[in-house]
Amino acid sequence: MVKVRDLGLGFNSDEIVLFKYCSGSCHRARSNYDLTLGSLLRQKLIAPGPQERVLSHPCCRPTRYEAVSFMDVENTWQTVEKLSAAECSCIG
Repeated sequence: MVKVRDLGLGFNSDEIVLFKYCSGSCHRARSNYDLTLGSLLRQKLIAPGPQERVLSHPCCRPTRYEAVSFMDVENTWQTVEKLSAAECSCIG
């Protein structure tokens, strides 16, 4: 549960909404790509740039989203599409 203004999307509202997110480990779902990338990174045969972060394992990410509706301080209903996670899966 978070205040709408804390979402960082510029909405002025004191309402509290349910923000669902994905978390967890996906190491058991590693593909040949993940194994190869991990090996190449460990051997330093490839190196990410200074501003890059390369992950050699799948990430738990939303695969389906839900819209969230709330009333702002002007008493106007606002709806933000694809805000809250509805389903999660290992991606990558």
